[in-house]
Amino acid sequence: MTSSYVPGYAKLNKRGGAGGWSPSDSDHYQWLQVDFGNRKQISAIATQGRYSSSDWVTQYRMLYSDTGRNWKPYHQDGNIWAFPGNTNSDSVVRHDLQHPVIARYVRIVPLDWNGEGQIGLRIEVYGCSYWADVINFDGHVVLPYRFRNKKMKTLKDVISLKFKTSESEGVIFHGEGQQGDYITLELKKAKLVLNLNLGSNQLGSIYGHTSVMTGSLLDDHHWHSIIIERHGRNINLTLDRHIQHFRTNGEFDYLDLDYEITFGGMPFSGKPSSNSRKNFKGCMESINYNGNNITDLAKRKKLEPSNVGNLSFSCVEPHTVPVFFNATSYLEVPGRPSQDLFSVSFLFRTWNPNGLLVFSNFADGLGNVEIDINEGKVSVHINVTQIKKNRIDISSGSGLNDGQWHEVRFLAKENFAVLTIDGDEASAVRTNSPLQVKTGEKYFFGGFPMQMNDSDHLLFQHSFQGCMQFIQVDDQLVDLQAVEQGKLGSFANVTIDMCAIIDRCVPNHCEHGGKCTQTWDSFKCTCDGTGYSGATCHNSIYELSCEAYKHLGKTSNYYWIDPDGSGALGPLKVYCNMTEDKVWTTVYHDLQPQTSVVGNSLEKLSVLQLNYSATMDQISAITSSAEYCEQFISYSCKMSRLLNTPEGNPYTWWVGKANEKHYYWGGSGPGIQKCACGIERNCTDPKYYCNCDADYKQWRKDTGMLSYKEHLPVSQVVVGDIDRPGSEAKISVGPVRCQGDPATEVSFSFDVGNGPVEIIVRSPNQLNDDQWHRVNAERNVKQASLQVDQLPLEVRKAPTEGHTRLELYSQLYVGAAGGQRGFLGCIRSLRMNGVTLDLEERAKVTPGVKPGCSGHCTSYGMYCANGGKCVEKYNGYSCDCSKTAYDGPFCIKDVGAFFEEGMWLRYNFHSPGTSMKDLVSRTLLSSTDPETTATDLNLNKEELSFSFSTTKSPCVLLYISSYTQDFMAVLVKPSGNLQIRYSLGGTKEPYNIDIDHRNMANGQPHTVNITRNEQDIVLQLDHYPPTSYSLPTASDILFNSPKALFLGKVIEIGKIDQDIYKYNTPGFTGCLSRVQFNQIAPLKAALRPTNTSSHVHIQGELVESNCGASPLTIPPMSAATDPWHLDSASADFPYNGQAIGDGVNRNSAIIGGVIAVVIFTILCTLVFLIRYMFRHKGTYHTNEAKGAESAESADAAIMNNDPNFTETIDESKKEWLI
Repeated sequence: MTSSYVPGYAKLNKRGGAGGWSPSDSDHYQWLQVDFGNRKQISAIATQGRYSSSDWVTQYRMLYSDTGRNWKPYHQDGNIWAFPGNTNSDSVVRHDLQHPVIARYVRIVPLDWNGEGQIGLRIEVYGCSYWADVINFDGHVVLPYRFRNKKMKTLKDVISLKFKTSESEGVIFHGEGQQGDYITLELKKAKLVLNLNLGSNQLGSIYGHTSVMTGSLLDDHHWHSIIIERHGRNINLTLDRHIQHFRTNGEFDYLDLDYEITFGGMPFSGKPSSNSRKNFKGCMESINYNGNNITDLAKRKKLEPSNVGNLSFSCVEPHTVPVFFNATSYLEVPGRPSQDLFSVSFLFRTWNPNGLLVFSNFADGLGNVEIDINEGKVSVHINVTQIKKNRIDISSGSGLNDGQWHEVRFLAKENFAVLTIDGDEASAVRTNSPLQVKTGEKYFFGGFPMQMNDSDHLLFQHSFQGCMQFIQVDDQLVDLQAVEQGKLGSFANVTIDMCAIIDRCVPNHCEHGGKCTQTWDSFKCTCDGTGYSGATCHNSIYELSCEAYKHLGKTSNYYWIDPDGSGALGPLKVYCNMTEDKVWTTVYHDLQPQTSVVGNSLEKLSVLQLNYSATMDQISAITSSAEYCEQFISYSCKMSRLLNTPEGNPYTWWVGKANEKHYYWGGSGPGIQKCACGIERNCTDPKYYCNCDADYKQWRKDTGMLSYKEHLPVSQVVVGDIDRPGSEAKISVGPVRCQGDPATEVSFSFDVGNGPVEIIVRSPNQLNDDQWHRVNAERNVKQASLQVDQLPLEVRKAPTEGHTRLELYSQLYVGAAGGQRGFLGCIRSLRMNGVTLDLEERAKVTPGVKPGCSGHCTSYGMYCANGGKCVEKYNGYSCDCSKTAYDGPFCIKDVGAFFEEGMWLRYNFHSPGTSMKDLVSRTLLSSTDPETTATDLNLNKEELSFSFSTTKSPCVLLYISSYTQDFMAVLVKPSGNLQIRYSLGGTKEPYNIDIDHRNMANGQPHTVNITRNEQDIVLQLDHYPPTSYSLPTASDILFNSPKALFLGKVIEIGKIDQDIYKYNTPGFTGCLSRVQFNQIAPLKAALRPTNTSSHVHIQGELVESNCGASPLTIPPMSAATDPWHLDSASADFPYNGQAIGDGVNRNSAIIGGVIAVVIFTILCTLVFLIRYMFRHKGTYHTNEAKGAESAESADAAIMNNDPNFTETIDESKKEWLI
């Protein structure tokens, strides 16, 4: 470098000399350094190229230091920052630092420069003066600050300081009190740990210990800033601009300390157990404790340090020189050749599990030594000779890629080698394998020169990424500064006197408790068990609500939901009750129904605590987003007053959300101190507004629904009037149930630097009504406005200085933003500043977004099964099952009944009082087009389907009569075979289809599907392939004037086929399910109140049952493959015993089935005997189960008495149906 290019000419805008600094060699080892003489606070940097030349720097890195050694690179956004440089030689490019740095020295390292020139640089650094008192702690001395009154009781504390150290352990300050309070800030494994206890009691019911960890790699001997702000139990802990807020455990707010607070270590009068903690070794400055400048007091000798150790007021710098390796680095240093003792030691730190640490060839071709980090362990490979390829392998340590400094010592001599990690001699690994040692000339650290890669020496291909220090070769400490100056060894792509390690997991970018792991260049989040997925565990794997599960075709069950999506609240398990028109989200608690209230003579109040299966914040997220919520509450009383109406103070109240007390009861509302009977004016004693307030000696009850969702859920019930003799009370509180999802607001928010602004338009009607709504938002320097549809325009005037320019740097997100619940619906015609955005093209490549705008039925209509019609709703869809033989939210629930002997059902194809023409056109819908009606009285096609089970034959399953001689019948013959009989005229005898290959009266469910189109008949039985038949050529193809459909028995005037007449007695006994003739479902019309129920006539008592339903042809998705399936039996709910089940537990089903069969057999025997004994009497008495009086058979009695009977049969019908 000539004198014209020296750094003295590198000042901004200077044209002297050659017009700036330019080194003689333009490579990556050049740097320009500035010395301010003392520490300054640096806030900005500006650069130019060399004046009027082709020399300028296009990218550079900034390092800073207090001493001219141990450099630290400037970090921004969690990375070592590379500043964009210049594009020509004369323009100035200035960068304001995101955060100021304090340093005496600044070093600019060019990373890239103009390809047509050389490195050329002129700079200016901006900032201000900085001064602070410094205290040096030698690891022994302790500095106490003694309180004037010997005791310090504080509600608020503010403690701040800066420190730097090379040690990973050490107590920064500590204070304690005789009552058990303490506060300790210390380093553990180079992380900052704050331990705090505001008080615990001796019984242990209040545990106040709180421990919080923050930061990482704090042993880098660079300054770190700490601020601790406490107000009661609320703490803000700030480390290097990263703020962590937390709340202490326990119930106390004051910190009680005795005598003193010590800086630099534990007091010598402290507890013996505390003495194991190491004292702090390093420097502190600007120590401030609640407004007291500790460093100034110490410097003015107002504080007396401990007698042990030495306290000084200048920072002692360590003599270590770290080396930073990247993926293409190596460091070569000379050893002492031809020695019979091979010795190497060093400290390293890295995040990578694999990498080459050291390689050296023995002299005279005796082999080589390679030391690696392999899967977090240090491994040594010794090739004894190159001829025999004998190799000695030893390894030690584990998890050494944790970013901490670890010491490696390896020694080898004749027939002996030992590897020691972190000075732990007890776990050192030794070998006595045959070995001859003669040291070579060179030792390579971190990698190899490129020309050596073609040899077979390197067993391990991963280069080392990390830092090393205290490198010793053959018992000599390597002078790394001499290496840097080129006086010793050689190197490539290493940085000496700097360790640029970054902890990419602090702060943890893995959300929702995801586990962060890292390598030198990147980090990875493990989301197992968190309920979230994605690169940073941001995306919930669960649906937002029960409505979303219904969209997926799920039925009532327990499901995990995440009401705030990717927000801070975690997922919770709820019960989703999918009714036909609503979806209820249910959250349970552990308070059992009719819990007896026990009096407390001391406090005269009894508090019943409800513990929910979710946090209050999670429940609030559900209630706040719901249209309607309710919670049942009941108070049963005997001489125990409730609200003490009409004018007294309530004896009992309940506590809701935000710990608010409420003095109204179920069935009433806020501000009304009444129970439901007081609102309805039907209380037992009209003088009172609650039944229990009459104070009767008999049991009374006040019940009702709490439906003001802003107050829910009930977290406590406090009962007061139970301390009198004879007073008794019982409390029941149901689960929280919510449904609906209202949307009545649109908001427009922005922030241009003078605070957030939000404009809200509230609609009187719901906006999630599945209709298009137009939104127009505008912001300018004068005002901001928002309009929705034709609602009044909402305007917000700008402040007097006006709205400044809106500067946005991120991408535009449509439909979702970080941490907010995503939009579910359609957006079209999005225009920004007159530019129409092509949403459809972007939607094609964006997960979760689809081009176009289809309704719910287009996406989810396939879940409406068995001919159910999908109906669009404002917040979803529903399935219309009215024209099917099924029921339930998705038209998959069988509607069936149990037929006792002699029982029958008739469905008339006309309503009473209507003409023949009306009745057919109104009720007989075409089997192929449900939207068109028959144009005459005759049918040329029909569809018939049903399921049945029976053990008796012969019998009539189904019969369709007419006003002519035409009929259709499905029969079980005496042999148990099925027969379909058609008589449409034109032939002397009916046309019969006999299914002779199987006995259908075997008690098992069977499915029958019959389709006729003129002469062609298709029959499908169970899951056998369909079979085709044809009516005789002479047969008529019209079913003339259908009259009625019969199930179980034919009761019809006129002539009846002789075989059918014989089969008609005693009648069908068994089960029929999902009976459908064209668009008519007679059983459903009988069991469900519909507009066709007037067509039905029943003889006997019809008991609903699905015992005639056949099992699914395709088994439901197994729990192992269904990510939304939850086994309700294993659901972890304290209130699970009271939960509404959607199925029967397998074991319970088997036991219930056995019991049902036994009872069935016993009752059948009893009924037979009783009928036989009293067959001549008109009436008789029975000891059957309760409910049997109105039943027509023992089976019906069992069903009336046991509501689980039908479910038991359904779950286990293969085992228990006989």
